[in-house]
Amino acid sequence: MNGQKTISRTTDGIKISVEPTYQPNHSRPLHNKYMFSYRISIENDSTFTVQLLWRHWFIYDSNATLRAVDGEGVIGELPILSPGETHEYESWCELMTDLGKMYGYYTFVRQTDGEQFKVMIPEFQLVDPTKLN
Repeated sequence: MNGQKTISRTTDGIKISVEPTYQPNHSRPLHNKYMFSYRISIENDSTFTVQLLWRHWFIYDSNATLRAVDGEGVIGELPILSPGETHEYESWCELMTDLGKMYGYYTFVRQTDGEQFKVMIPEFQLVDPTKLN
């Protein structure tokens, strides 16, 4: 690992944990391309069965560039989580700088009554570890 820690946040009984990792073998600093992967763990600590419907990300580069990314589900899936279940996936992000951050939210629906709600994704830093030395 590159020294970055796991960040967690719980909203309405749904715990989102994020572990970012810099990917030096896929980055091209001379071309302003910095690749980061991140592992997401979604834990249903509520008493309801829920389904993830939508994601919304805010992605910042340290050059003040902001991108917003919306999409259905996560990596092509709309996972359903019963109480006590966990869903994990890994994805990636490319930045133009060696420092940035991401945060956002997922939209879930409760299976019992169709109520939709937002679950916050905690803000996490994307950092080339050589910047920490």
